[in-house]
Amino acid sequence: MRKDQIVYDDFAKVEMRIGRINDVKEFTRARNPSYKVEVDFGDFGKKWSSAQITNYSMEELVGKLVTCTVNMPPRNIAGFQSEVLIMGAANSNGDVILLSPGADVPLGSEVF
Repeated sequence: MRKDQIVYDDFAKVEMRIGRINDVKEFTRARNPSYKVEVDFGDFGKKWSSAQITNYSMEELVGKLVTCTVNMPPRNIAGFQSEVLIMGAANSNGDVILLSPGADVPLGSEVF
């Protein structure tokens, strides 16, 4: 489904940064299979997210660089405050594939 066209000023409002996954916990209270994921953004601090990325093992996620939207208000998901949105895209099987930089970049780097 295509969305309405936007202007650059609309896009500029979205703050996306690169973080590294530090910790992953089971999230059994979530309606859909999910993890609680802690992401380190360097000088910008650490934030938690509820993420439906269970096609990755918890061990596989730790240490992975990810792209996150960081300037949305926290969202209460089954009693857990999800502070950032980890970005991904679905493959042909419907599995979420995380968006990651192709090389190391400093934690907290802005995506533009």
